[in-house]
Amino acid sequence: MKVWLLRFHRWVALTFSLPLLLVIGSGLFLSLEPALKASVPAGTVTLERLSAIATAAGPDAARGALFIRGYDGTAAMGPRGAMVSYELASASPASPGLLAASFGTMRRFHETLLLDLGPLVTASTIAMVILAPLGLLLGWPRLRNTLSGWHKATGWFLIPLVVGSPLTGVALAFGISFTPPMPRTQGSAPPLDIILRQVAAQHDLNGLDFVRPIGGARLVRVLDSSGTAVIYRAEADGLRRMPTGWPRVLHEGNWGGLIGSVLNVIASIAMLGLLVTGFLIWGRRHLVKRRNRAARLARAG
Repeated sequence: MKVWLLRFHRWVALTFSLPLLLVIGSGLFLSLEPALKASVPAGTVTLERLSAIATAAGPDAARGALFIRGYDGTAAMGPRGAMVSYELASASPASPGLLAASFGTMRRFHETLLLDLGPLVTASTIAMVILAPLGLLLGWPRLRNTLSGWHKATGWFLIPLVVGSPLTGVALAFGISFTPPMPRTQGSAPPLDIILRQVAAQHDLNGLDFVRPIGGARLVRVLDSSGTAVIYRAEADGLRRMPTGWPRVLHEGNWGGLIGSVLNVIASIAMLGLLVTGFLIWGRRHLVKRRNRAARLARAG
């Protein structure tokens, strides 16, 4: 039984090794963004600066979405497909910085490999969820300073991170949030300037992530005092707290300030290490088998 489990573990890993390498590598880069969001210098995002941007963008753009990139010093505003970026300091139009643009591109790469390959990404993520428990079934790790020793020790001791990251990714792919449907909107959403005042009354605007229209409502995502992303629906009488979609929060690392980001970095490095050491173990064994086969043929000849 163990032999068959080992073969299945090996061939699943080899089959999905390239897409997994790309998905995990891009995830490692994206793991840095929550840390940057949680470390925005005080006074970077203020009500006055956001109001100036809304004025510069015009009323039509202000009815669209607002995305804040405090670490980049910019904010983007406007309808989908026609958003314009502005400098927070001057409210003048500006291109997103290299870091912000890289995060945007890498997020699309992480989800679709930039080739509309979302199903392949999902299948590879499911494969990663399967691989970790399979590795546990192959036996207890032996703490040795070898490729195999490091491979097994990483899989065993970091199993919550190695399974948790792809598992939450699978949940997102299938729309699983463990939250009830959003209540129906009562009346129209307030204008952006009022929403910004509502947020500023409860939170530090440095933690504001976005304000965007969804189904006639406007949703706000902002970091709370613990550095965890929370969602509100903006209403005329104030912000209404929405249930937290923990699969997304955990997968993106938007919780606990720097903690979520650091754990996501560790999880990504661990999964990359498992892929690389697993491939090297397979390659070394494959090479030994070829040499032994060649030696037998030479002796037979």
